[in-house]
Amino acid sequence: MRISVKNLLNSEKGQESVKLGGWVRTRRDSKEFSFIEVNDGSCLQGIQVIVDAGIPGSQELSKMSTGASIEVVGELVESPGQGQSWEVRAHEVKLLGSAPDDFPLQKKGHSAEFLRSIAHLRPRTNLYGAVFRMRSRLAYAVHRFFNERDFTYVHTPIITASDCEGAGEMFQVTTNASGKPEEDFFAKRSYLTVSGQLEGETFACALSNIYTFGPTFRAENSHTSRHAAEFWMIEPEMAFCDLEGDMDLAEEFMQFLVRDVLENNEGDLSIFERFVDRGLRSRLEALATGGFNRMSYTEAVERLQNSAKSFDYPVEWGMNLQSEHERYLCEEVVKGPLTVYNYPKSIKPFYMRSNDDGKTVTAMDVLVPGVGEIIGGSQREERYDLLKAAMEAHDLSDDHYGWYLDLRKYGTVPHAGFGAGFERLLMYVTGMQNIRDVIPFARTPGNCEF
Repeated sequence: MRISVKNLLNSEKGQESVKLGGWVRTRRDSKEFSFIEVNDGSCLQGIQVIVDAGIPGSQELSKMSTGASIEVVGELVESPGQGQSWEVRAHEVKLLGSAPDDFPLQKKGHSAEFLRSIAHLRPRTNLYGAVFRMRSRLAYAVHRFFNERDFTYVHTPIITASDCEGAGEMFQVTTNASGKPEEDFFAKRSYLTVSGQLEGETFACALSNIYTFGPTFRAENSHTSRHAAEFWMIEPEMAFCDLEGDMDLAEEFMQFLVRDVLENNEGDLSIFERFVDRGLRSRLEALATGGFNRMSYTEAVERLQNSAKSFDYPVEWGMNLQSEHERYLCEEVVKGPLTVYNYPKSIKPFYMRSNDDGKTVTAMDVLVPGVGEIIGGSQREERYDLLKAAMEAHDLSDDHYGWYLDLRKYGTVPHAGFGAGFERLLMYVTGMQNIRDVIPFARTPGNCEF
């Protein structure tokens, strides 16, 4: 059976017969033998293969250039060189697929913009291979976090008739061009979901603690480095939970993920630290071992207004905090991660619980240095009359949201939850600056390639 390069490099002893497959990174030739570096994507490092002239398959060595795929049968032996403990002395080598000279990933530097144009090949680079291994590991850590706390994983629908955020920036799902909803497939207007939260609440009001983790969609014509039309969201919902418990879980969640990255991704983390963000490890270690600061939105605004810094967006109470404000609070005021809570009611969605002051809601955002907001959540409005009034104020009809009101009619309970954008989490733990570089195939305005 084929053995991965990762397992070969982690072997505790040599092996007389091993079989591996992968893609050629480099090849160096002499008269008697060739050195081939083979990588199969299982880890950052490749393994060196020594191919002696005359062994079966060596007659095709000239075709085993960068990008070609090969299969090797040989012996795992100790490597006399520095950098890795093991190498493979080939007994047989087989060319599976050649790569002509126009293979675009030759051994040289490539810009992120160029690599996005060949997204079908960029996972073969060291950097993007590391990004997508990190994505896989982080997804596993997400599920482990909630499983260890007895949360139930719920698959909420991708096609929905509800607009969770109330923004109206949704992709419509349709099978005809008549424009008459009653003639469409679902006999009503339907959309790709912007969030699984509302449906998640229905299960929290039956199973207590649940989470969703799936794709979401926003039809925002935004070209920033932090926005995509298709992205993944992690959304827990907890019954019998208030804002305090919501903040506790969100902060614990962030620390759990960062610790997992530090403990299980050493090889991939090193390439991000070397080529992307030299301060990455120290920033992650500070979050993993330190605590979170907390302050109210009102205090945050006062801190910003009293600072000597000149912001591009002047600060006043009642506005949405911009990334520059969030980063200043983290990096200059508290010098670490920060949770801001009790935001103005006027800038938040209808489902957030009203505070007694009538001006704010029990909302919270988790902010981290280098990024700003990374998690947003709230205690949900569990009081029937107040939720109904909020829906009316947002022109949301009972026809579409009557089922959501029923949760408050039949056995209502205090409950809370949050949403974490998976790609933003990845940007934080890798140091990558553009969301297009942490998702396999980016969907952005004007771009639906591959």
